[in-house]
This record gives sequence, structure tokens and C-alpha cells, in this order.
Amino acid sequence: MVISLLLGLGAGGVWWWKQRLVSEQPAAVAVQVEQPVTTPVALGPEDAGATPTAANTAPTNAAAPTAAAPLVADPLKSAGLSRAAIRIDGPLETAVVAAAGPEVGPALAQVVTRTLVWWVDVPGDIRRGDTMDVLYEVRPGEEPLVHAVRFTSNKTGQTHRAYRFQPAGDTSPRYYLPSGEELELRLENSPLDDYEQVTSLLRDGRRHKGVDFKTAVGTPVKAPFTGIVRRKNWSFRYNGNCIELEEVGGKHRRALFLHMDELPRSLKVGDRFAVGTVLGRSGNSGRSFAPHLHYQLEAGDERVLDPYESHRTYRRSLAATQRSSFDTELRRLDGLLGTALAGG
Repeated sequence: MVISLLLGLGAGGVWWWKQRLVSEQPAAVAVQVEQPVTTPVALGPEDAGATPTAANTAPTNAAAPTAAAPLVADPLKSAGLSRAAIRIDGPLETAVVAAAGPEVGPALAQVVTRTLVWWVDVPGDIRRGDTMDVLYEVRPGEEPLVHAVRFTSNKTGQTHRAYRFQPAGDTSPRYYLPSGEELELRLENSPLDDYEQVTSLLRDGRRHKGVDFKTAVGTPVKAPFTGIVRRKNWSFRYNGNCIELEEVGGKHRRALFLHMDELPRSLKVGDRFAVGTVLGRSGNSGRSFAPHLHYQLEAGDERVLDPYESHRTYRRSLAATQRSSFDTELRRLDGLLGTALAGG
């Protein structure tokens, strides 16, 4: 027992001595601190020579702000216009419908033909591979309104352009060539001093017998030559208010004016009118879908004549004071046309 007691006291002394040594050392505490790892932010040219600081560094675990992409406005939509990029490989109307869609295409083909006829015969001179860019405005319940046309013809070997423009002071817009001349030819001794547009010609492929001038109701209609009234208001259901004037002397041509406004009560068969005298006023009577004047010329043997071959013709040009405004509009429309076909 004495030996056991001595052994126990020895073990206890050893344990006491170790605990004393441990109590004399500082305690170590394990703490894990997450230090942000920073990466330099790219410096712009204006920051040349600057050193990265806390202001221009960012933690890698922080989401970089994403700038929203700026919205780019569609220039055509902003202008309220649509465009058709057309390649002709068959009938003109088929190509226009394919480009503009079945709802707008048929009417657009008719409207754009009114510009093409001043450059080529339609459809005879239309060739496969011809191209056309058209800027147009869709109008509910009305035919589309063409603002610009660019037509590359294999027949003429040229690119033709026309732009809709209304000079200050004019009552209606017209189509102009880049030169500032009007697209449409005018007739000397025309039955109308002014009008908005020629909407039908003998050479436009519609087999129409006359020229249709789009003009407001009430526009004065004048005698293109000195003549005598031979008929009035025949076939009223179709012709509406109408006059037939026979030329005195000369070639004995006959001029027919259809869809007029109500004729003066004083006008009688046999009345004589000198060239340039007012016969009546344009209207929208008979089988007419919009205000216009139908002007038809016939030879003495009743052959239909083309007024643009029987009359002398000329083109008006913009006044010098209008050129700056026109050139600005031309550049705007050319910019919109340029988005239709690359390299067109």
C-alpha cells in the first residue's frame, strides 16, 4: 500500500506540473476571416497614370452592373412609312405583292405604276431582273401613298428616282426628279392649269382611252383648242356630267371631258369656245371613285389619240428659292431608301 500511495502521488505531481506549463502559455483561438480578393478595374484613357485604389477596384464576388442597351428607333416607323424592296422576275404586280403583302400589294402596284410610266412603257418595257425600292404610307380606307421610288431598269440601263414634295405655297404635292424638275410632263393648252397627279395614261397597260387628272372638285376645265360643243351629258350613268368639243379647223379632233361637276345651265350644244376658255369645272360624277377629270382625244375617224403625243409637252422646275428645302427632303428620303436594299 505504501508503494501504491507513492506511485499515485508521483503521477499526480506530473499532471500538476504539465498543467502549470500550459497555463503559462497564451491561448490560440482559430478564427476564419473571409478577406475580399480584389481585381483592378480597367482604367479609361482619361485615367492614364492612375493607380488602382479602393475606388477603382471591385470584389470578384460582387455582380458587375449591366448597362441596358439603348433602344434604337426604327427610322421608317418614326417617319410613318413602310418600304418594299422589289425584284421583278415576272408580272410587276406579282413582284410588288410578294414584297408588300397581299393586303397592300395590288393597290401599291397600281400607284407605283404612275411613276414608272414616265420612264418606261408598262408592262412592255418591264424586264426580269429590274429592281425597285418604294417608300409608301399605308392609309386605312385609301390607296397607299408613295413618297419615293427608286427604279433600276434593264431596258434603259439607268436608275431612275422620284420624290414626293410640296413646295411652299403650292396647293398640292407633286413628284420631282433629283434635278428639281417635275416627274410628269405637262401639256401645253392643257384642259387644267394645275392638278395633283396624272393617275392614268394610255401607255400604263390599263387600256384606258384617256388621261385621268387627279384634281379637286371645282377646278376650272378649259378648252384645249377652239371648238364647238357637239354633245353634253350622254351616258350619264358612266360618264357623269360631260362635254364633247369638236375642233374648228385644224385636225378636227374631238375632246371628251368626263366626270365633271354640274354643267352651267347656259351651256348648249352648238356653243363655240375659244382655246383657253372655261367650259365648266371638274367633279366626281358618274362612274368615278375619286375627284378627277377624264380627258380623251379622238381623231376625226374616232381613233383614240394620246394627248401626250398630240399636245406639245414641257416640264416645270422648282424655283431657286425651293431648292434648299427640296434637297433636304431628298436626302431624308434617300436615307430611308438606302435601308431598303444594300447597294441598291
